[in-house]
Amino acid sequence: MTEPTFFETPQPVDLATIAEWAGAELVRGDGAAEITGVAPVEAARPGMLVFFDNMIYADRLAATEAAACLVTKKHQAKVPDHVAVLVCKDAYKSWAQVLSKLYPAAVVPADPGPNTISERALVDPAARLERDVRVEAGAVIGAGVEIGSGTVVRANAVIGPGCRIGRHCVVGPNVTVQHALIGDRVYLHPGVCIGQDGFGYAMGPQGHLKVPQIGRVVIQDDVEIGANTTVDRGANRDTVIGEGTKIDNQVQIGHNVEIGRHCVIVSQVGLSGSCKLEDFVAIGGQSGVRGHVTIGMGAQIAAVSVVNDDVPVGGRYGGTPAKPVKQWFREVTALRKLAERTPST
Repeated sequence: MTEPTFFETPQPVDLATIAEWAGAELVRGDGAAEITGVAPVEAARPGMLVFFDNMIYADRLAATEAAACLVTKKHQAKVPDHVAVLVCKDAYKSWAQVLSKLYPAAVVPADPGPNTISERALVDPAARLERDVRVEAGAVIGAGVEIGSGTVVRANAVIGPGCRIGRHCVVGPNVTVQHALIGDRVYLHPGVCIGQDGFGYAMGPQGHLKVPQIGRVVIQDDVEIGANTTVDRGANRDTVIGEGTKIDNQVQIGHNVEIGRHCVIVSQVGLSGSCKLEDFVAIGGQSGVRGHVTIGMGAQIAAVSVVNDDVPVGGRYGGTPAKPVKQWFREVTALRKLAERTPST
């Protein structure tokens, strides 16, 4: 069996063009030399481009066969003499810019083909689709749905009645969207569930009375939501995800949650109902945020933390319960020293 290739090999590109794409300065090497592909430093062959931004991989860089390397000025001396050097402010960001040019189909799904509605899709006559919308087989689009031009609805996705989806969006396979307003250039990966009931019950000794969830989900422009993430609709006000926010796979977002602009939420994070993330918040994987907590603008939460109280603007918190990282590190160090002094039984 031959190995499948899912992304087309790019055409050769000269180093001068690579430098322009990367916003980098070619400080060593021939600008006319051709780059034929990209690879990690240890797997690169002649003609390939790599990047370097972590000293953990210094030994691998020293042995690389790559033709050129994107690197910051502070790591420039680590690049072997036979490798061309492109100096940039942020090697990883420059790498992303180059990859976006070489492999555009990896940024958004590959060209879906003609803008058509499959004969095997179910589109309610009362739905309104602009020109150049593609709906794949098995998709179901309810009454009153509005979808903007350039949007792709992939196989077996379900768009509930009255939802609105903007232009140039991607609704992945097996996605469900209910009670939601979605902006432009939103990317919902496979299995995402948007707008289902929030988890709300009035508990009592005779049983738990379900509280109707009558809010919506509002997703602003340029949001990306990873596979199998769930976003509950609001209970008595909207669940909101601000523009430019990026959400990883398997994140749970409860009812009435407000997420600001350009936040980053890593996999398996749980955001309890009515918590609020201001703009530019970053939360590490497997962390939990208690309901009705506010995390201030630009704050960062370390992975596997539990946020029980408000976090100030720009705060860097971690641990269980989460606290300022310097305090957390001191406590961890003190516990380790105590354990080392305590005789084992």
